[in-house]
Amino acid sequence: MKVLVIGSGGREHAIIWKLSQSRVVDRIYCAPGNAGISEIAECIEVESKNLSAFVDFVKYEWIDLTVVGPEEPLAKGIVDLFLKEGRKIIGPTKAGAQIEGSKVFAKEFMKRYKIPTAKYQVFNSYKHAEEYIRLKGAPIVIKADGLAAGKGVFIAKTHDEAMDALKLIMKEKLFGPAGDRVVIEEYLQGQEVSYLVFTDGKTIVPMVTSKDHKRLLDNDEGPNTGGMGTFSPNPIITPELEKEILETVIQPTIMGLRAEGIIYKGILYAGLMIVNGKPYVLEFNCRFGDPETQVILPRLETDIIDIFMSISEQRLSKVNVKWKDGASLCVILASHGYPGTYKKGIPISGLEMVKRLKDVMVFHSGTGFDEEGKIVTDGGRVLGITALGEDLKDARNKVYNAIELIHFDGMQYRKDIGLTI
Repeated sequence: MKVLVIGSGGREHAIIWKLSQSRVVDRIYCAPGNAGISEIAECIEVESKNLSAFVDFVKYEWIDLTVVGPEEPLAKGIVDLFLKEGRKIIGPTKAGAQIEGSKVFAKEFMKRYKIPTAKYQVFNSYKHAEEYIRLKGAPIVIKADGLAAGKGVFIAKTHDEAMDALKLIMKEKLFGPAGDRVVIEEYLQGQEVSYLVFTDGKTIVPMVTSKDHKRLLDNDEGPNTGGMGTFSPNPIITPELEKEILETVIQPTIMGLRAEGIIYKGILYAGLMIVNGKPYVLEFNCRFGDPETQVILPRLETDIIDIFMSISEQRLSKVNVKWKDGASLCVILASHGYPGTYKKGIPISGLEMVKRLKDVMVFHSGTGFDEEGKIVTDGGRVLGITALGEDLKDARNKVYNAIELIHFDGMQYRKDIGLTI
């Protein structure tokens, strides 16, 4: 069986790593991939904005299944294009991907189906938004409507911060047309959790729970990032809370989409805030999370191809999805300057030594090759060092011991992943 994975980050590396363990997968391609992915898959250059080029490649190479990592191709309708050509692909259609692609769609959808979320208002006028912020005061949350590579949400603690965020989005057009409309919502205080499920539009199969740390610095301080570390399971999500999340958030979302003629197939990710024991949706994602995938998939026992094919063929209820006991933990090694500007092309050492460690995986996020074929940095988040352990402490020790072996100039990472919940 031949599989194509679209994307170039740690999430895609983890997906490919899991696919490589399948009893039925003979060959894996990745577009465009990275240095780490190239060790287990054939990396190909396909112009990611040209969706029809993917269809041509899949036809030419007789690819059996395509898995989409990032949100952008999903929001642009790659699944619709593949289905029209009779090709198997994992991910929701363009209509389903709106749940991530448009904050306005997501908020109005949640309102229609009484899914718990923060109170909000939508604005396409800078002046009216400005007046609303003045009226409401801070703290307050400002969100660009469209996709902004994970950077379109501003948690403003003061009135001035809120006005600066609004100006960046609506006047300076930092995110282009994604900022034509904004969602301004109340600030929720609580514990943030990630909750991911597989679904074929009818059946819902929860994944093991995880906790992501978005802030750059220890003790959840510093600027927001794409994620600096994660672990599984998340002790905050008790069986009782998980039941409530499924009943008040996940099931109404899948059923609500179906009621609107959208059969949602693939991965649904709910970013939640737990306030006084109750879940509220901060955002939905229409794909695997990054870096959550790096701790979820190492705990998956079932052949991932069985899950993907059953989603595609809408028979997920027939698959017995099993997970490993114990825990997993991932720490992101980032470039100096991230999440702002950073240099690329810095040599990385120690990767070969880490390969010899038991239960430790290195998922490449932003890596490439220099002219001599050596692995160098090629992004803000560079590597995700992941380990499986009997418990969180065991996994944590393995990860931080492995980090001691790795070096690149300017390497920064959090020292407290797995200590704070």
